[in-house]
Amino acid sequence: MARPTPTIPPYAPVPDGTHAPLDFPGYKSTGLRAPKEQPVILPHRLTEVTGPLLTGPIRPGDEDLTIGEHGEAQGQRIVVFGRVSDSDGRPVPDTLVEVWQANAAGRYAHAWDNWPAPLDPNFTGGGRVLTDSHGDYSFTTIKPGAYPWGNHHNAWRPAHIHFSLFGRAFTQRLVTQMYFPDDPLFAQDPIYNSVPEGARERMVSTFDLDTTRPEWALAFRFDIVLRGRNQTVFEEPHA
Repeated sequence: MARPTPTIPPYAPVPDGTHAPLDFPGYKSTGLRAPKEQPVILPHRLTEVTGPLLTGPIRPGDEDLTIGEHGEAQGQRIVVFGRVSDSDGRPVPDTLVEVWQANAAGRYAHAWDNWPAPLDPNFTGGGRVLTDSHGDYSFTTIKPGAYPWGNHHNAWRPAHIHFSLFGRAFTQRLVTQMYFPDDPLFAQDPIYNSVPEGARERMVSTFDLDTTRPEWALAFRFDIVLRGRNQTVFEEPHA
């Protein structure tokens, strides 16, 4: 008996009122990289949506950013956790979730980041994990600091963590940012404010006392919805 031919999922239009425009005047660099013509939709072919599968390598400890090569990272320990779900609320298992962030002083472990804030030799700022059968993920990390970024006079980025989610192939990648509640820098951050007002709170985590580890680490919940009217805000998903 012949095996049925796999079907290619149809293109899902981006929900209105969710994502930031590609060119936002307050965010200077978007004017340099935004397309000047209407983007053309190129449907995925069968080979692009069936592989290669992203199942590793995930090493033991990749989900704990606080343990360095020679000791513990400096700063306030936090647990960042949540669930990845689809538009119908069903969990999405075996999704590769990667994070990268600045350290507690607001500096990245990157050669291009050279503003005068201390580096932490035991904090690389990168981690990865696969969602479990319930779509859940969890990282232990350090709460990142704010940092200057030169977009406008006295510009500082709110504390945030970058998230990358891979589906079952390299073409199925989504990127977003997670913020922390009640950050005083929200009002002057053009990246945050480029997102339509009704969707901004989807980028903000919630403090969770029940998951906070006594005498160890505060906990923040950040659920991620891949599609639908409650979709998480992603960076240029319509480019």
